[in-house]
Amino acid sequence: MMEIKGRVALVTGAATGIGKAYVEELLNNGASVSICDINAEEGDQLARSLSLRHGKNRILFCPCDVTDYPQFEESFRTTIATFGRLDIVINNAGIMNDRFWELEVDINLNGVIRGMLLAQRYLGIDKGGRGGVVINTGSNTSLDPYVSVPIYSATKSAIVSLTRAFGDKYHLDATGISVMSICPSATNSDLVRDIGKQLLVPRYEDAWRRDTASCVIQKAEHVAKALIHVLNNGKSGSVWLVENGQPAREVIMTKQ
Repeated sequence: MMEIKGRVALVTGAATGIGKAYVEELLNNGASVSICDINAEEGDQLARSLSLRHGKNRILFCPCDVTDYPQFEESFRTTIATFGRLDIVINNAGIMNDRFWELEVDINLNGVIRGMLLAQRYLGIDKGGRGGVVINTGSNTSLDPYVSVPIYSATKSAIVSLTRAFGDKYHLDATGISVMSICPSATNSDLVRDIGKQLLVPRYEDAWRRDTASCVIQKAEHVAKALIHVLNNGKSGSVWLVENGQPAREVIMTKQ
């Protein structure tokens, strides 16, 4: 159980979509937030508009490319220097484009690994920190891969394994950092812009239609409400599915 009021959160991919909704919901619950995004124009604009409602002292924008370790680390440094602490790290930045699969892997998986290791370095009790929480944004494809986007599905499946391993009591006891994953299904965001250009091969479009036939597109705000539920109720190593606008549901996984 985490009291969100008074905490400081760093959110990647925070300028639009689910990340933006996360930022707004955290602010509504009394947290201060570092908006981290590669899109400086949109990130800065969001920070300015939210400052009018919540106060400049609770919002910060950091330009952040999660494939650039030094810049990513600078976001951590700046956030801690500005707010005096950091409690919550949300690894949310991601793309879906199997055609640019090397970049996709670097953002979706390597970016989350970088964020995880930075959180351990700056929050870990074994490094002089006070512990905290890491939330990794997966996908419904983490649990049931889409035939149409095999590489994207692989990056999101790996996030669940990373979360379960680093969320184990072994690491929690050493670092004081709880690690959980939220896996949203189709959500109203910019992830799908022109699916024909995002698939590895154009003929995969028929598979995409089959994969998404039963999806009910949910609002990003719904996923953000689920984030608060997970922060309040989730245990380290847990994985939460948020689909079709329904309440977050913990996915029970058994070790082999």
